[in-house]
Amino acid sequence: MADSDRTVVVLGATGQQGGAVAAALRADGWAVRAVVRDPSGQRAQALSADGVETVRGDLGDPDSLRAAFSDAHGVFSVQPNSGQAGSGVSDEDEFRFGTTVAEIARSRGVAHLVYSSTVAAGPTPTGVAHLDVKSRIEDHVRNLDITSTVIRPATFMEILTLPGMGLDQGRLSFLTHPDRAMQFIAVRDIGRIAAAVFGSPDRYAGRTVEIAGDALSGEALAERLTRASGRPITYSRLPTTLLERDELLGRTAALVDNGRLVGHADLDALRAEFPFLLSFDRWLAGPGAGLLDEAFRSAGTGVALR
Repeated sequence: MADSDRTVVVLGATGQQGGAVAAALRADGWAVRAVVRDPSGQRAQALSADGVETVRGDLGDPDSLRAAFSDAHGVFSVQPNSGQAGSGVSDEDEFRFGTTVAEIARSRGVAHLVYSSTVAAGPTPTGVAHLDVKSRIEDHVRNLDITSTVIRPATFMEILTLPGMGLDQGRLSFLTHPDRAMQFIAVRDIGRIAAAVFGSPDRYAGRTVEIAGDALSGEALAERLTRASGRPITYSRLPTTLLERDELLGRTAALVDNGRLVGHADLDALRAEFPFLLSFDRWLAGPGAGLLDEAFRSAGTGVALR
């Protein structure tokens, strides 16, 4: 294909988003270069087996990024989430990583930078540091002399099947209200959208695109999970006592209540633009089927959030 001699560097390719982007780019005929800490690791080796070039690099090592970005057409930028328990990344680390990637991409002559942010980003602070840091990175990217696109994914469908959500006990507990819709997106579709953005730079240059594939209330989620699994699933919002006890979780729930985290993407327009977008039903019957089966076998504690 025409893009086969042009390379897109993908950060986080051994993770969910980056892995989906790498796969989608390869499917569209792009050459893909993944920056990985350990090229000999199992996930990096799997990327290599799929035709992805892997190079050693680290977000904390600018020289390794300069080498990785050499002669690249594009860079997909996603950083470890400072709000994720156990990530070992502070909010300032994430800001430094995100801005350093953008600055090096500009200095190395990269033609197109795609940054993956969050649905909660925007000009008004949320008061939740690990979300607001993404707004700060967005602002920095927009102020650089480089063609860029920001995508803001809704909550991942995959989160709903993680241990700790209660599916192994026949229930789902999450932040959305039983009778109010919240938007979700399949990780696979984040990759396909990113590939489409790289494929049409003139169309997406300078744009910020909020992306989602479906919108469902808690009760609708339970109904679809019941139908897909063939076993009864009930829904309840996370208990008030938990939200009061866990400050970060409580503040996140408040952002759902005020609409900041529910998502406001125009789903009809997105489906017209990206016909491949998966509804929750289609995700459960496809990429999510194995995750759903695993969820019923995997007891867990705690709440896993994006």
